[in-house]
Amino acid sequence: MPEPELIVTVADGVGRLTLNRPHALNALTSVMIEGIHQALRGWRDDPEVTSVEITGAGERGLCAGADVRALREEVLAGRPWLGFLAAEYAMNEAIVTFGKPFVAQQRGYTMGGGLGVSAHGTRRIAHADTRFAMPETIIGFVPDVGMLWYLAHAPGELGTHLALTGTTVNATDGVIVGLADEVADSAPDSDLRPEQMWIDDCYAGDDVPEILGRLESHPAEGARAAAADLRQRCPLAVCVALEAVHRVRFMGSVHEVLAQDLVLARHLIGRPDFAEGVRAQLVDKDRTPRWQHARIEDVTRAEVLACFEA
Repeated sequence: MPEPELIVTVADGVGRLTLNRPHALNALTSVMIEGIHQALRGWRDDPEVTSVEITGAGERGLCAGADVRALREEVLAGRPWLGFLAAEYAMNEAIVTFGKPFVAQQRGYTMGGGLGVSAHGTRRIAHADTRFAMPETIIGFVPDVGMLWYLAHAPGELGTHLALTGTTVNATDGVIVGLADEVADSAPDSDLRPEQMWIDDCYAGDDVPEILGRLESHPAEGARAAAADLRQRCPLAVCVALEAVHRVRFMGSVHEVLAQDLVLARHLIGRPDFAEGVRAQLVDKDRTPRWQHARIEDVTRAEVLACFEA
């Protein structure tokens, strides 16, 4: 009999959630999402459970995200797919509003949906091997699961840089941008702080082509590398991500961010860019997506704003 995808136990007053798909970097399935939510509903008012801890099985990471390959299959088959993300965001909301200590062990790969099950906790513990990222623009989507709340409030434009490029950062930088609270063991040096001057200079403003132009012409090697990275990502997704980050800065809660995430999902996941991005990165792995827009400069303001229509 196969092992469960989510292991739920209670011992000494601690409810423990173990993501148990180590062969898939503990990528979240609908069964895992509903299992987490159901456990939190049961524990919220249970006096025998005083705190919760979430971990990932295996040595490679807490969770590398949701199972977007399965989501792509649902989209291509013409089956209803929005419910998967609606359920995931509702589970994220349950963590935000849980009301008891929620400890997340953010070991190894903690990306996408892996941040959704950990960064909303009350104590987020990164480790020397932690790798944080919200890489969605490379698959035709935008950072979701409420993470723009943290990225939008990161120092300067660090969060904007991470949201648009999907850059992977270490444990120390995860603390700096608000995705973690502490590093449990030897903390690595920050990679972002030495780059912050050009990041703040280049990512200012609300025009992606202008941002790209500043990056491409900047003397800093890191800036030009970021520009090259943006050129590889879905043009519409990059433009929508910038607009989304700026809107979140005026929001009052993670709840509003998750609501915006669902609106954006409704507009973006069903587009050919999402299926193509997942194909290029995770199915065929040829890393040569054919986006609907050839260049970031081809995306119109009207197209971006249409993605925010409820």
